[in-house]
Parts: sequence; C-alpha cells; structure tokens
Amino acid sequence: MTLIKSISGIRGTIGGSVGDTLNPLDIVKFTSAYATFIAGEVDGNTIPRQIIVGRDARISGDMVRNVVCGTLMGMGFDVIDIGLASTPTTELAVTMSKSAGGIIITASHNPRQWNALKLLNSKGEFLSKTDAEKVLKIAEEEKFLYADVDNLGHYTQDASYDDKHVKAVLDLPLVDVSAVKARKFKVCVDTINSVGGIILPKLFDALGVEYDIINGEANGDFSHNPEPLERNLDTIMTKMRSGNYDLGIVVDPDVDRLAFISEDGTMFGEEYTLVSVADYVLSKTPGNTVSNLSSTRALSDVTKKNGGEYFASAVGEVNVTTLMKEVNAVIGGEGNGGVIYPACHYGRDALVGIALFLTSLVEKGCKVSELRASLPEYYIAKNRIDLTPETDIDAILLKVKELFANERITDIDGVKIDFADRWVHLRKSNTEPIIRVYSEASTMKDAEELGCKLMKLVNEMQKS
Repeated sequence: MTLIKSISGIRGTIGGSVGDTLNPLDIVKFTSAYATFIAGEVDGNTIPRQIIVGRDARISGDMVRNVVCGTLMGMGFDVIDIGLASTPTTELAVTMSKSAGGIIITASHNPRQWNALKLLNSKGEFLSKTDAEKVLKIAEEEKFLYADVDNLGHYTQDASYDDKHVKAVLDLPLVDVSAVKARKFKVCVDTINSVGGIILPKLFDALGVEYDIINGEANGDFSHNPEPLERNLDTIMTKMRSGNYDLGIVVDPDVDRLAFISEDGTMFGEEYTLVSVADYVLSKTPGNTVSNLSSTRALSDVTKKNGGEYFASAVGEVNVTTLMKEVNAVIGGEGNGGVIYPACHYGRDALVGIALFLTSLVEKGCKVSELRASLPEYYIAKNRIDLTPETDIDAILLKVKELFANERITDIDGVKIDFADRWVHLRKSNTEPIIRVYSEASTMKDAEELGCKLMKLVNEMQKS
C-alpha cells in the first residue's frame, strides 16, 4: 500500500492503515490542511470561502468525495460539488465560479485501486511547489481550526460545468466549428469507463462529429490499464482497422491526457498529440513553446520552424505552466498527451486538443496518417524501474551524472543526458514508487538500446 505526497497532489491506494494509504483519516487531514492554506490566502480579500469539488468515475470516488466535502464544510468553506467531471472541467469551474480553490478527486492514469486529491488555487491551476509544500507542512503539524455550528459551510451541487467547458472550447478563435461540422468526421473513442464518456459526446455533438464509444460506462471499473499507451489499446486499435473511422481518440480517466489513432489502426503516438496541435497553433500564432524534459524533440523542431523558441521544464504540469508564463508560451504541455493552451486555460485539456486537432485536419485536408508523416520523426521508449524501500535514488542519479559528465547534463528533475542524436532521462516518478527511464532516438531500436543500457546500469547500482 502506498501514499505519495508531491506537487501532483496526495495520491494513494484505497484501504489499509493510517499514514500508508489514502484512507478516510488521511483524507480529512490533507483536506483540512488544504482548507487551512486556502483560508490564509483568501481571508481579508473579496474571494469567497468557496471550493469546487469534482471527481472522475473511480469506484472509491463517492467515499472520497463525501469525506472531502464534509471536511471542507467543517472548515467553514462552502462547497460546490460539480459531480462527475474531468480535471480540466473542474479547473475551469474554479475560475468561472470565482471560487477560492478546487479539489479534483482523481488518480489520473493510475489503476482502479488508486485515488488522489489534486489541489487547485483560485486561478484553477495546480498549487506551486512552494504552496504544495506549505500544505504538507500544515498537514504534518495538524493544528486545524474547525468552524463552530454557526459558521459551517454550505453544500450545493451544480452540473452545468460540462456544457460551460464545451462552450469555452468552441469559442476559441482557432477552433473552426463550421469547418469541422462540414467535414463530417466519424471517430472511435475509448473513454476507459470514466468521465470522458459523459463530456466527450457533448463536444462531438456540438462539432457534428459521428462517434462510437467503447468502454463508455462511467463506472470506474476500468476495462484495461487506464494509461493511454499502445500496449493497453488493443480493442480500439483492432476496431480502427475496420476502415470505418477517420480517427481514433483515447483519453485517460480524468480527460487531461489525449492520444490519437490513425485511420489505418496505427498509433499516432501520444508524444505527437502536443506536437501536431502545436504545429497548427504556431502556424496561426507564432511564439514560444514549453514541454517537460521527458518529451520529444519534435516540439522543438516545429517551434523553430514556425519562428519560435522552445523551452524545457521539470516534469509536472505546474512546472510546465510556470515556465510557460515566464517565457510567454502560446502553447505547451507534456509528451504524455497533455495539451496546455493558455487561450483557454493553463491546464492539460483533452477537449481543447481534440477540437484543435480536428480543425487542423480540416485545414490541411489530409488523413491522420498523412498528418503524422508530415511531422519530425523520432521514436521514444518509455520504461520504468520498480524501486525497493532500500533504494537511494539520489545516490544513483549522482553516479549516473558522474559517469556521463562529458555529455550535456540537465539535472533540474532527475538526470537527462543529451547526446547529439538522442537523449535519455531518468527521474523518480511523482505519482508511483518507480524510476521512469525515457529515451529517444531516430529509430526505436536505438531508443530502446539506450534505455536498456541505463536501466541495466541502475539495476546494478541497486544491487551494490
């Protein structure tokens, strides 16, 4: 059983003992700490003591939601429960409702036994590293002050934010609704038994897109591993090979990650979700871009082609958005299929990615496979090393740096080694007890060999 506290929120498996899992007592503690922090941010100004709560369809969602909402009310905050909602919907709901913050109950791509509290500020964005550390410190001290009976918060439900989210996407200047409707796309969609099965049909109906949805029942009983990677997508890839669809679309349980499948049933590549959308956006509004260190070089290539400058951040959405603001990026995101388009909001948003991608396809007048072939060609291998409790990850990363000291090293997040024609990045995950080993080269063989070389090295260090 595991409880992970990081800039990505409070994440853990359900069930087990206090302090080791995401159980009711720990949910109360961290929710109370968050409310205490937010109270310090809003008291004395005009922001109402009001928190948005949204959740994906995980089996544990009802239990976690009830504990979170009750705790917030006990802290004197009004709660607006938007129900089953995507992560980007919840983010937008915070700003649209002018709330003090928000809690998203989702473990994103993690398996069904996991859940998490993702914490938002009044801008509907994830807490900065500094603010997240403040929340963890408050939780550790456990000096909470709960409201008396006359100052308890109130609870309301509001199911209107899916429609508001869809409207915000359709209103984007670079989304051509009329052109997409005229194209009459037919798509196959895997919503992995979560909230994508609720909100994506609303987007498709508004865009005039015909759709077939598999795994559409939002019951949280995921029909396959919920991470939108090729090895988990046999069903939709097989269905796509029937030749009856223009495009395959896959999202994760909270709909902030997006992967496409070409009309011939081949993966478009989750790394190329952001690259393709950015290439379209940059062709209309040239400027800078940002992705994290573990993302493909192809984004840098298309950015330079369109006259902009590319910047790399540490892994984690808040790190990407922070750097995006610093360099005034017009678009950014992560190679896991996360598109962040500030013209809508500073958060990964699959709906934004879908609408921009479809508009780009219409403008180019091409098939999905043809669009993919027009983009810079790289291959990325994504591997992992399971950690043992005895693993000293910092010591291992230091040894790796020393061994490759003659190469270009970036150490703002783990260790990234840049060679002339390839790179490898080792970092401890924010969401799982593992080391992620990502490597990229001009062929998959070279990418895998580089990744395996580093994995073998790390495993030897773990044993020594």
